[in-house]
Amino acid sequence: MTRKRSAGILLYRGTGPADPAVEVLLAHMGGPFWAAKDEGAWTVPKGEYDGDETPEAAARREFEEELGTPPPDGGLMPLGSVTQTGGKYVTVWALKGDLDPEGISPGTFAMEWPRGSGRIREFPEVDRVAWFGPDEARRKIVAKQRIFLDRLEELVRGPEGAGPALG
Repeated sequence: MTRKRSAGILLYRGTGPADPAVEVLLAHMGGPFWAAKDEGAWTVPKGEYDGDETPEAAARREFEEELGTPPPDGGLMPLGSVTQTGGKYVTVWALKGDLDPEGISPGTFAMEWPRGSGRIREFPEVDRVAWFGPDEARRKIVAKQRIFLDRLEELVRGPEGAGPALG
């Protein structure tokens, strides 16, 4: 059996010249399983891809599919990969940019709901997105994806640790 692979973009921005901290954009997973959950129910905007697509191309495509808007212009900076609890292999890039959460128009997916009912319903891929500071982001994001916040912090601070604080 082939392991599922997923790729995404962790968008980040500075909060301003007076406060050099960084915020990250996270997406709350859509659908009935996540509707009543908050902490641990947010994710990097990402999605699955197959062997015919590069992970970076998939990350850009999935960002647009999940949020209904293309990622901001700019070069992607690798944050590496992690295997999530369910076995999915997730690769993420950081991208500095801004996005208005009110402007998202998420894609949808179909599933039988309630299970066993025979009724197919459409649900949004993500039901909302928001900017979070470092402490709140660590509480909100899926546990196995916290490593991407740590890696972003290292990237933003640079080798001398003189850059903006992520947390």
